[in-house]
Amino acid sequence: MLEIKNLYSGYKGTDVIRNITLQAGRGEVLCIVGPNGCGKTTLLKSIAHIIPYRGTVTLDSREVSSFSRKNLAKKIALLGQISELYFPYSIYDTVALGRYAHSRGFLRGLSKEDDELITDIIKKLELYDEKDRMINELSGGQLQRVFLARTLVQDPDLILLDEPTNHLDLKHQVELLRYLASWAKENNKTVIGVLHDLNLVHHFGDTAAVMGGGKLIALGKPEAVLDGETLRETYGIDIRKFMLESLENWKTTGVRKTEDGKTDG
Repeated sequence: MLEIKNLYSGYKGTDVIRNITLQAGRGEVLCIVGPNGCGKTTLLKSIAHIIPYRGTVTLDSREVSSFSRKNLAKKIALLGQISELYFPYSIYDTVALGRYAHSRGFLRGLSKEDDELITDIIKKLELYDEKDRMINELSGGQLQRVFLARTLVQDPDLILLDEPTNHLDLKHQVELLRYLASWAKENNKTVIGVLHDLNLVHHFGDTAAVMGGGKLIALGKPEAVLDGETLRETYGIDIRKFMLESLENWKTTGVRKTEDGKTDG
């Protein structure tokens, strides 16, 4: 579905990412990991053609730079790290903005099908009971779910997510990624997300792409590419050792010694 070949992109004439080649199919969740500043966000912006690039980025064999902005919005949606608030819209009205690319103009109003789609998604993201609340009254986690809902009602073929679990508590992180994985497979869509939590990558990613220094270091199944040596070279820390030490702490959590010296927990 998505194919990237020899991609270069950056800002003010300086390449941030260099010679990236990868692909992602329908129904696939591709997780991008790497240290801060390695080019993950730049890669997403290039795929969405928000910034210019050299090389090729094709969606269903068509170069993304050849789409009009409105037609590209029907194909690709990008949820960035920071979404600024310009107007105090309600939750429902904010989510409804995701249907703009599919409408002939908002003066014509939403169709019955639009309303059903919006309502279904805000219910699944636990926003329906507060759908009339103004978004400038929301917490960071609630706001993140609102912007995700707006992205989903856009109904694109490809969703790009830049740290989608930002501001979310653990429960909503897991529920969000579980929903996205199901959405991709049930609707034959593709999700590409930048994540920092490698545990979540192992749990939800079909494929993992490791980036470092603006280049693609490794690409494949999470269990194959997120090995100790690759992560140590990429992050400059023995992450595998740290994870195993953390696991040992979890194993002993809640375990107490009885009077006879045995453990109980």
